[in-house]
Amino acid sequence: MHYRAVFISDIHLGTKGCQAEALLDFLRSHTSDYLYLVGDIVDGWQLKRRWYWPQAHNDVVQKLLRKARKGCRVIFIPGNHDEFARPFAQLALGDIKIRKEAVHTLLNGRRMWVIHGDEFDSVVQCAKWLAYLGDSAYSVALGCNRWLNVMRRWVGLPYWSLSAFLKLKVKRAVSYVNSYERAVAQSAKRRGYDGVICGHIHHAEIRHVDGMLYCNDGDWVESLTAVAEGVDGTVQIIRWKPGRVTQLSNLPATDMAQDEASTQPVVL
Repeated sequence: MHYRAVFISDIHLGTKGCQAEALLDFLRSHTSDYLYLVGDIVDGWQLKRRWYWPQAHNDVVQKLLRKARKGCRVIFIPGNHDEFARPFAQLALGDIKIRKEAVHTLLNGRRMWVIHGDEFDSVVQCAKWLAYLGDSAYSVALGCNRWLNVMRRWVGLPYWSLSAFLKLKVKRAVSYVNSYERAVAQSAKRRGYDGVICGHIHHAEIRHVDGMLYCNDGDWVESLTAVAEGVDGTVQIIRWKPGRVTQLSNLPATDMAQDEASTQPVVL
């Protein structure tokens, strides 16, 4: 599968929750002219507490560097977990460009603001200690998630995210997601962009918010998702299921009246 652009974020290399093997499978199965790494690629917070770096995580880094060497334009936008890279914005890591933010022009000419999005998270900006506490609790939930899915594989059931299920069932979490999406979309509108592509909240979504095209590429800890622009200009969410199918949630970038995306399976 070849795309004009692919956007991935929240890989969290350096944590046990990172699904590096699935990401490698995805990167080997898809090519693109542009590849945007939209923050939290490496989890510096976790690595400060405890070093964890298996071979699969190193393989992901090598694969990204190899894609850049072979002509894919790779842009890395650091997030809050890999904020150590932010002072190096405007420099390059090999053939990978580091930028604080980026602007991607869709095939139809619409200008999309590409950011990680943590600047719209009041917890990260105003109470960083609480963000660290929440990160630790999230790690515990992911640990439970891993054991749950080991048992599910034993009985032949597919992967299922307990932590994602709990987040979507908590009304305050749903309210936070909606507030976050609106804040990001409104900021993009004030800056004169036609839409925004971000990450940070681990909730993949493509929809119109206040007339703006809002895209969140999800994560590679729970949902295994990316945002992609097809060669025809269609913007879509790729929901990766290794060895099975890729499910696409499509939203034509030319249809500003369409609010919700349809889902259809596409056999690779």
